Amino acid sequence: MIIVEKTDPHHPQATALLRQSHALMESLFPPEDNFFLDIDDLCAPHIHFFAARRGDVLLGTGALAIKDGYGEVKSMFVDQGARGSGVADALMRVLEDAAREAKLPVMKLETGNVLHAAHKLYRRHGFTDCGPFGDYQDAKSSVFMEKVL
Repeated sequence: MIIVEKTDPHHPQATALLRQSHALMESLFPPEDNFFLDIDDLCAPHIHFFAARRGDVLLGTGALAIKDGYGEVKSMFVDQGARGSGVADALMRVLEDAAREAKLPVMKLETGNVLHAAHKLYRRHGFTDCGPFGDYQDAKSSVFMEKVL
C-alpha cells in the first residue's frame, strides 16, 4: 500500500530522493534550464511537500507551491526502482487534493522536454500544454503544462 503524507524535505530519505532528482536534472539539462528548488527552499510556508512511502521506505516526492492564483507542481520524483508502481499517480492525486483544498483555480508545472514518462503522467492527470508562466522564460528544454481545477 502506498501512503502519501506531508513530510519534512530534510527527512534523510526525502533528502536522498531530492538529491537523486537534482543529479538527474543536472545530467540532462544545462544549468540555466534547471528550475528545481533547493531542499531548504522546499521548507517555505507556501510549499506543501509530500512523500510517498511503502512501509517505512520513501519512494517518491512531490510538492505544491502556492502562488498568486495557481499552484505549481514541484519536485516530482520517484525512485527508479519504484517507477511504474503507482507512486507518481498517488502523489499527483494528493497534490491535486491540496490544490483544491487551497481553492486554487489551476495547477501549473514546468518539466523537461526529454522527460517523456513525466509528460505521460501529467497528461493522464488532465494537464495540457501551456506557455511559460510566473518567472519562467521560454526555454527549448522546457515543457509547460496546466490543469484547470
